[in-house]
Amino acid sequence: MPRKLSHPTERPDLPGVPAQQRTDGSPAAEPIAQDIDPLSVASDDDEEARLPEPSDDAGETLPEGTLATGQAAIARAVRHAPQSAGVYRMLNAANDVLYVGKAKSVRKRLSSYARPAGHPARIARMIAATTHVEIISTSTEIEALLLEANLIKQLRPRFNVQLRDDKSFPYILITGDHWAPQILKHRGAQSRPGRYFGPFASVGSVNRTITALQRAFLVRSCTDAFFEGRTRPCLLFQIRRCAGPCTNEIDFPGYTELVREATDFLSGRSRAVKQELAAEMEKASADLAFESAALYRDRLAALAAIQSQQGINPRTVEEADVFAIHQEGGYFCVEVFFFRTGQNWGNRAYFPKADRSLSPGEVLGSFLAQFYDDKPPPRLVLLSHAVEENELLASALSVKAGVRVEVSVPQRGEKKELIQHALTNAREALGRKLADTATQSRLMQSLAETLKLPNAPRRIEVYDNSHIQGANAVGAMIVAGPDGFLKNQYRKFNIRSEGLTPGDDYGMMREVLERRFKRLMSETPPDGKPPEQGDDAVPQWPDLVVIDGGLGQLNAARQTLAELGVTQVSLLGVAKGPDRDAGRETLFLPDQPAIKLEPRDPVLYFIQRLRDEAHRFVIGSHRKLRKKDMREAGLQEIPGIGSSRKRALLHHFGTLKEIERASIADLGKVPGISAESARRIFEFFHADGGR
Repeated sequence: MPRKLSHPTERPDLPGVPAQQRTDGSPAAEPIAQDIDPLSVASDDDEEARLPEPSDDAGETLPEGTLATGQAAIARAVRHAPQSAGVYRMLNAANDVLYVGKAKSVRKRLSSYARPAGHPARIARMIAATTHVEIISTSTEIEALLLEANLIKQLRPRFNVQLRDDKSFPYILITGDHWAPQILKHRGAQSRPGRYFGPFASVGSVNRTITALQRAFLVRSCTDAFFEGRTRPCLLFQIRRCAGPCTNEIDFPGYTELVREATDFLSGRSRAVKQELAAEMEKASADLAFESAALYRDRLAALAAIQSQQGINPRTVEEADVFAIHQEGGYFCVEVFFFRTGQNWGNRAYFPKADRSLSPGEVLGSFLAQFYDDKPPPRLVLLSHAVEENELLASALSVKAGVRVEVSVPQRGEKKELIQHALTNAREALGRKLADTATQSRLMQSLAETLKLPNAPRRIEVYDNSHIQGANAVGAMIVAGPDGFLKNQYRKFNIRSEGLTPGDDYGMMREVLERRFKRLMSETPPDGKPPEQGDDAVPQWPDLVVIDGGLGQLNAARQTLAELGVTQVSLLGVAKGPDRDAGRETLFLPDQPAIKLEPRDPVLYFIQRLRDEAHRFVIGSHRKLRKKDMREAGLQEIPGIGSSRKRALLHHFGTLKEIERASIADLGKVPGISAESARRIFEFFHADGGR
């Protein structure tokens, strides 16, 4: 359990974790984020250095921000630092965390920073900015490793390697709380009873696998509520993607056998499952049951399709994560492959934020620490580069996993081939990233020149709203920076003003901007860049706000920002061309003549991409809201569609999703649905939100 130094007081937000105390005697810092999980991993050097002799200038005021002042602050911390393991945080005058590190002996580590010379430029900058140090003592070095990476992920210090894309991975779940188990995609806490298989690298790989598994094993994917309400099989039964347990098209033992086969396949016994299906196919063919034989043939083909999509399926690696890092142009790319049950379950590229002076091994070691902070490690972790403190990292991962975890750099054989394959992917992914970044930077600069902005924007926010005659109104904000779209910073706003006239686009835009900038003003200073994030970080305040709309929308946005006192943000309105033709947009700037760019102008194409991304995001948000209401109200929300026609549609198509996919001609074939009704239904599902 972490323990605090020097007269600790218990923190009320974290029972048992002492309050933070500065070693320079100043007041304690604000508590860090709550619920610190002690299970995370990272590493740092543990070099030994002599503590500088105490100076005689204790009362002398040194210039702020110099190497001498930083070393003096660290030297004061050394006097109170323990010689045991722990985690330390270096902070600046604004109380921003600059760096989080761990050490086997905190006193020795801090002493190395206090020595007069010999520091790399990055470390010297960090020392110069340091005004005080906070220390947490831990029982073991493994605890220090785990706590360090957790704090790095929470605090994102400027001088640490940062894992910027930390989205959780999806899993496949075969439920265990129903007599007819369901197969579905799952992300988040694994609290529902059942068998979880994963992780998969992306939602797309999960969806493809589930679709193929449905064809191979006919396991249902519908919700329990939909299952209980069936009186006849749905469309999935008709197209042989479900065995139809809802209406007893298959008995309980038969369905249980299908679920067992699916579970066996996902558990790595794919060869045995395929042999069983092949034997059943041969038996059915010998008995002249050709329809059954064809069904087994199709199921075998579906299993073959799953494995062909996986690309590489190693013979000697049952369960492993493969990490390969490539460095080029001062940037890093880490490619991660997931292998479970002898199958390739996808890969993903990461672009960690790290100082270019760091070696690939240093970056990879810190990346691994943060990567497994909230993910269960496999029994084997294969690396392209050796990392420092490899044994300590393996021990920490073993503690987290509850089983022995091996971390190694393979030198030959199939494991080496997996590393080479991952390195090739890392090299190609970084090449694409660098090309996109260079193009994006040039477009940002050209946009600034075209709009006569003082500087190339580092953060662009684009706003749009969507509704159908005022119903299910939603606003959305998308964000773009020098590296492209920042999807983790997208936001949607459910319009909730009671006095708003239905369909009032200006009023909706005013509400969205007011809510966004009021919160921004309360959370972030107007310069928009938290000091600890570094000069290359995307600021929180936008340099340019783009409004999807003409002069009226622009004036509404301008008035809203003026009332809030926001004057440092540039505004741009993008009006659609005649007949909504792309390439004929008109650009509006405050107090300036309208701008018409050439249809092939790269800047116009860039603006169109921004506008279209905002439109895509807001339409998607609107449709989700509308579908939620439709699930509650049913098809009666469509004018002229009552209970009898709703029943006829559901009997014909099986599910609301299939009704949504149907064409006007298909809808017109349903008994009781006229051509006009078919048109209304189609437009209801495919309208672009009225805007």
